[in-house]
Amino acid sequence: MLFKSLEFKNVVGQKVKVMDIPVLEEDSTYKFMIQVRLQTFVTSLYREKGLKKCYSFKDYLKKVMKWPDYEQLFKVGELKNNA
Repeated sequence: MLFKSLEFKNVVGQKVKVMDIPVLEEDSTYKFMIQVRLQTFVTSLYREKGLKKCYSFKDYLKKVMKWPDYEQLFKVGELKNNA
């Protein structure tokens, strides 16, 4: 799976970076849900005046999504012969 990152300045001008944003195919069933969650996450970070400069969207999704949906979204194929 491919991941993107996003950088922007918050309301006080501090640079904030959001990492681990999954890139989904157009026909993915999770595309709309991820777009809405990303918009909500970035909006909350924009207003925040905290000290953190770097956030993981994947960790945020782990907290807010149902676990079966999270596993399905980030499923990793099993490796053969311990490769």
